[in-house]
Amino acid sequence: MKRLNLLSGFFLTALMLTVGCGQVEKNSNIQTLKGEIIKTKRNTEMEHLTKATFLEKVFNYEQNKEWKYEGDLPCLIDFYADWCGPCKMVAPVLEELSKEYDGKIRIYKVDTEDQQELAAAFGIRSIPSLLFCPKEGQPQMAMGALPKPAMKKAIEEILLANKEVEAN
Repeated sequence: MKRLNLLSGFFLTALMLTVGCGQVEKNSNIQTLKGEIIKTKRNTEMEHLTKATFLEKVFNYEQNKEWKYEGDLPCLIDFYADWCGPCKMVAPVLEELSKEYDGKIRIYKVDTEDQQELAAAFGIRSIPSLLFCPKEGQPQMAMGALPKPAMKKAIEEILLANKEVEAN
């Protein structure tokens, strides 16, 4: 009986500490403290594209049969889903790269669950899929959770290679 009281006392204490101390739980832009929801500022500078903004800023596939990039800077587009583990691993790397290459490239995100037509238009069958769109030339697709060095190399070789030629 004494052992049962000890265990139930321990369990009750642990439960009280969890509830009483105001467990903090973080989710990209929502934080809970003592059961209250506090909205926090999203720490991302990446724009989420819809079909309409994609047609305007990247490629109007409804009007053009041949690739014609519409943007002012080269871009990297992350096709992702919220439930995807590898997509969650890539997200912070893309946030870092958006800061490192600020003013040189744009990094966009497309939620494949929300923008199914866009995902279908580009034949996205696995996520994450990264579309590298240079200002001149054809876009290139990479699939899977690329490590940061591989993404940087692709940015330099695919997106910024023409800038170096123009500078010389």
